[in-house]
Amino acid sequence: MNSILLEVLIIFCLLLANGVFAMAEISVVSSRKARLKKLADDGSPSAGKALALAREPSRFLATVQIGITLVGILAGAFGGATIADQIASAVAQVPALAPYSKAIGLIVVVVAITYASLIIGELVPKRIGLNNPEKKAMLIAGPMSALSRFAAPFVWLLTTSTEAVLQVLGLGKDVEAPPSEEEVSHL
Repeated sequence: MNSILLEVLIIFCLLLANGVFAMAEISVVSSRKARLKKLADDGSPSAGKALALAREPSRFLATVQIGITLVGILAGAFGGATIADQIASAVAQVPALAPYSKAIGLIVVVVAITYASLIIGELVPKRIGLNNPEKKAMLIAGPMSALSRFAAPFVWLLTTSTEAVLQVLGLGKDVEAPPSEEEVSHL
């Protein structure tokens, strides 16, 4: 039983990592650039890093997606390879269910990990990120910038591929929204 608790703890930690990526994504995307610029101009290095992430959404989003995808694959593979077998062994003790024990174990793990991933790894962190997004963006800007540099070849490949598909679709470069009243007042 100790091993299953350790395995659940590992999956929980992976889901928390997913949550950090989800929170980072929503906080940087939701942050007001004018507010980050003012904070950066006032001397906040983390605001400058967050602003740099917000100004390069393709690169930033590719970094986040690499993290989320990697964590999701690891959680699913780990859960499927370890916990599903233990559940299958327990289900196999019921003679009528024994022939279906592996499928039942896998289904239970997939449903449980999916549910936990949606709550712990996506919805709650995104709500946290929406609460004062500039503060959260500044909190994660350093680690996300470092991760972006570390994953640069993959980020380049994903960013280039995304831009190519957008060009084929005729969507090209992002058009920045007109400045808000707050941005005008800061100017």
